[in-house]
Amino acid sequence: MDEQKGKYADFILPREEMLEVGRQRSKLTIGVPKETHYQENRIPLVPDGAALLVKHGHQVLIEAGAGLAAHFADHDYSEAGAQIVYSPEEVFVSDLILKVSPFTPAEIERVKLRQTLVSTLQMGIQKEEYFRGLSAKKVTALAYELIRDRANTFPLVRAMSEIAGSTSIFIAAEYLADARFGKGKMFGGFTGIHPSEVVIIGAGTVGEYAARSAIGLGATVKVFDNAVYRLRRLQNNLGVRIFTSILHPQVMLESMRLADVVIGAVHAREGRSPCLVTESMIRQMKEGSVIIDVSIDQGGCFETSRPTTQADPVFQVHGVTHYCVPNIPSKVPHTASQALNNILVPLVINIAEGGNLDQYIKTDYGIRQGVYLYNGTVTSPLISRYFNLPSQDIDLLITGLH
Repeated sequence: MDEQKGKYADFILPREEMLEVGRQRSKLTIGVPKETHYQENRIPLVPDGAALLVKHGHQVLIEAGAGLAAHFADHDYSEAGAQIVYSPEEVFVSDLILKVSPFTPAEIERVKLRQTLVSTLQMGIQKEEYFRGLSAKKVTALAYELIRDRANTFPLVRAMSEIAGSTSIFIAAEYLADARFGKGKMFGGFTGIHPSEVVIIGAGTVGEYAARSAIGLGATVKVFDNAVYRLRRLQNNLGVRIFTSILHPQVMLESMRLADVVIGAVHAREGRSPCLVTESMIRQMKEGSVIIDVSIDQGGCFETSRPTTQADPVFQVHGVTHYCVPNIPSKVPHTASQALNNILVPLVINIAEGGNLDQYIKTDYGIRQGVYLYNGTVTSPLISRYFNLPSQDIDLLITGLH
């Protein structure tokens, strides 16, 4: 009877159960090198995330000092079960490399054949050699900016945008109160004192979280955007009625003349962000007012903007203080690293649970959209068009996977 039962067991088991029995988890080696880009203070994996990966049977290699700028010590990682290594070469033996900033030419040299790389892409600063160098290594590369979730949104971009929006208000408050760059004015609203006036250009995630923080501190907020649906969504998300307007130049100028703080939060899907505020408009702003150009990593939306650094973050034009540091989340690296970790660790675990990366790419649409190189082949039409590189549709490339 038992022999007969075993003979027909495959026919009795439901299909879902048969798949579960046949699935084999893969064990990965995950490497996290120390960031070398100037003023990149974030790290994609925090100690708690490393501990979770180790608990799932993976090996985690952290280059010594990789987390120090984000206030995560080497011993925090070693206590979590990660292995501390003392050269980037030791990290680059891993199956999967996690980084924040794009790979440098020196790092591309260290990349091994058919590795998996996950990092930001920052396509606006890349050159054709970047993609040709990675293609030669036959790697599969995913970009933070392209990965989607089940809601078809960009979770890593949104997380960093939320942080950038909130942080921009605290930066503005710091400089507004500064005796040299501001006018000794406390940000917000107080009994008997006119509240600070904040103009936000752009009603996306950065604009929404800047508005949340400004409202929370008691400021009067005005938001401008050319898309009415984004303004309506922002109103609904905030849960309070605020001044909103399309980008009408005269209305915006009148608001800027009264503003203590102007936040530039315009995001371009491709190429450079549009320049929406002219030097003439800035000349008419109050002396000691503050501009935070969050769009500076795409060129900036103020005519007078130019990139600055965290070591020398501000300059003045016509008495208006400009803060134009790209990568604002890196100013709060501890928080930003935890936000990255919370999205990346489940992704790595899902890759392993699915058996391997190829299978995960095949079954998860959002991750598939994040792939811009698959086994060395360019799969992003945007990259192909920008850099005149041949590409193939990833859906066709994975059709033959089993």
